[in-house]
Amino acid sequence: MLLPMSPTDSMFLIGESRRHPMHVGGLAVFDPPEGSDARDVRAMLDAALTRGEVSPLLRKRAARSLTTLGQWGWESDTEVDLGHHVRHDALPQPGGITELLDLVARLHAGLLDRSRPLWEIHLIEGLADGRLAVYVKIHHALADGMSAMKLLRAALSENPDAREMPAPWEPSVRERPALRLVTDPPTGGTNPLLDVPAAALRVARDTVGEVAGLLPALAGTVDRALHHRGGALTLAAPHSMLNVPIGGARRFAARSWPLERLRLVAKHADATVNDVVLAMCSGALRTFIGALGVLPEHPLIAMVPVSLRGEKRETKTGNEIGMLSCNLGTHLDDPALRLETVHAAMTDGKNAMRTMSRTQNLAASALGTVPLALGMFGIGSFIRPANVMISNVPGPSEPLYWNGARLTALYPLSIPVRGQALNITCTSTDDEIAFGLTGCRRTLPDLAPMLDHLDDELGALEHAVGL
Repeated sequence: MLLPMSPTDSMFLIGESRRHPMHVGGLAVFDPPEGSDARDVRAMLDAALTRGEVSPLLRKRAARSLTTLGQWGWESDTEVDLGHHVRHDALPQPGGITELLDLVARLHAGLLDRSRPLWEIHLIEGLADGRLAVYVKIHHALADGMSAMKLLRAALSENPDAREMPAPWEPSVRERPALRLVTDPPTGGTNPLLDVPAAALRVARDTVGEVAGLLPALAGTVDRALHHRGGALTLAAPHSMLNVPIGGARRFAARSWPLERLRLVAKHADATVNDVVLAMCSGALRTFIGALGVLPEHPLIAMVPVSLRGEKRETKTGNEIGMLSCNLGTHLDDPALRLETVHAAMTDGKNAMRTMSRTQNLAASALGTVPLALGMFGIGSFIRPANVMISNVPGPSEPLYWNGARLTALYPLSIPVRGQALNITCTSTDDEIAFGLTGCRRTLPDLAPMLDHLDDELGALEHAVGL
């Protein structure tokens, strides 16, 4: 049975092309348990392949037909070819982090096969320090950053002694008791299909109340943009080297910092950790682009995704994100002033979001991303999108393990698009925060210097707040 796909999710399929792959990814690095090595961890993963079990989410395949009037939907693939989806790669000995990131950049550039479920997992051996790397990519139509992080968390354990854990592509421990064949009778003695009309009526009833507030919310979003205030829409982004057409090849650079360093800066500046992340990116971009002699006179504007998932919502898949535009203050010399500018812009935008419902926020965010969506289809727009996408996805706050192998690093990879040749995504793991820089290889030079600029900017912020 073909289940409908939300318009937000289907946009990532409709806008995809060879130059614009629409998948997100993550590079996880595991330290094998004491007394074992990367080959032992790989052997456990290979053993899981022989079981042939696949999570329900990773069985979902995108499809459309005459019965859906050409609209995208989801169907379940009953025979997933794990030999296609789970692959083995190796670095030339001795492999270092530079070689690993180069390999992952090449893997991240390839399109996912739409005739199959939209995901791949690469098991990468050959790291000189004996660790095993696992690169995962999953289509953005299937999962956003927040839901992808929840999927990762479900595959790992806080217990270093836990064994016989399922592989990342298998049903999690939490999913297994709930699994049943589609031919099994539903629990509770009622047919869930009979609830569909009632659910539709509830949605329609709730939507009627929302529609009345959409036009004022959208008008307010435009008004905020015209007055250069925080919100989902920006009309102030200058032209920069990032706002150009892109190719399909990718560059990738990544590094981690102690999360406590950012927390202390945030505490002393009366800001948030996300504000500090944005300020670090501001200073790094100012230095990186300035060294090339093409820094715009006016400040760069970042598009910042914000999760709209409530704390009690159990949804793990799909996309529920709003957008805020943020003045990065790249025209300012003082790092403290750049942080103040970022904090003011984000506070203003968040206050605006609090006055709107989830539906209104989604509508306002859709309005803000119209120029970006037009760019994905190669259609010009008189409104320039923001210069760069910067997102921060909170991760697990405690050490995590897979069958005794400790997760020691998690680097996020995301999606550059036409008009935004660089995407900066951060995620926290245990006591560190990782910055993943994904860029267009044809447009941007080597991104490794950006990592040093980020480090310099964090040090400058620490000095500015008296640490």
